[in-house]
Amino acid sequence: MGSSKYFTLKEARLSNNCPECYSNDGLEITFKQKLTENVFYKAITSETSHHMHCYNCNTTIFPVRWTDNIERVVKYQQRAVKPRPKSIKLKPLAWIFIVFDVLLVTVIILFVTGVISF
Repeated sequence: MGSSKYFTLKEARLSNNCPECYSNDGLEITFKQKLTENVFYKAITSETSHHMHCYNCNTTIFPVRWTDNIERVVKYQQRAVKPRPKSIKLKPLAWIFIVFDVLLVTVIILFVTGVISF
């Protein structure tokens, strides 16, 4: 019913050597943040991820293959990324349910207290 997507926070080209093809101009790291959406709300979570890709050899570079230099550069880039704050936005269907529930509770309280009768 709900879906999760990631949106891009930052893309950075790295001048480090690729551990696969040893080229020093093809590495790019992408930082993403999770966006959750369903019928009632859309929310930005605090969960972030990163993905490194070499465009010369067209390979995904996993953290296991990172050299010490690549790790230092990635840590520096992580500190530079500013994730969006956690937020939640209610959709119209959620507002309809909230208003309906408030009206229903109000009618029940008025009925129980004897203000209205059917």
